[in-house]
Amino acid sequence: MLNFYCMNTDLLKAHILQTIDIDEKQTEDFCRLFIPGKVSKKEMILKEGEVSGFEAFVTKGLFKIYHTDQDAVEHILYFAMDGWWLADIDSFTHQHPSLLNMEAIEQSDILMIRKEEKEYAYTHIPGIEKLFRVMTQRSHVALQRRMIENLSVHSDQRYLNFINKYPLLAQRLTNVHIAAYLGISHEFVSRIRHKVVRK
Repeated sequence: MLNFYCMNTDLLKAHILQTIDIDEKQTEDFCRLFIPGKVSKKEMILKEGEVSGFEAFVTKGLFKIYHTDQDAVEHILYFAMDGWWLADIDSFTHQHPSLLNMEAIEQSDILMIRKEEKEYAYTHIPGIEKLFRVMTQRSHVALQRRMIENLSVHSDQRYLNFINKYPLLAQRLTNVHIAAYLGISHEFVSRIRHKVVRK
């Protein structure tokens, strides 16, 4: 069960200011729209088939966002750690049942914003629409690059690219997590990791 606690928005404020040029009052007004929560390790905050009523900013911890296929195999779309967002944009925007699961890999703290509050921010806080536009553009670029890499780069190089791009994240993940993200077997990831360590 999600537990609520006293809200600390320092990391969220820093993220906003690093992303767009916005004044302090708008930042404060936006941050007040969030609801804080604590999430236990292995707790699901969204399950496939549910309609997502929130987007969230991770202030501490780590999540995996994944889809389970008909053979019960997990395919991780992305991870969300400290300072990153997690959301099912399709379900949140269109209020469709989600195809995704969101599960805490570590005990985590999040700040959640509901659809109503986000729409309020778009209308009443001028800089916020630009914030999400910039974030959406960055997400699309990252997704496009990942798709191209999956189509054109060998598995071992994809692993090396991942740990070089996200070294702190990689240290917090198991071979199984990384394999489910890269679309390869965890035995293969284990072999590559041993090669890297020996070097």
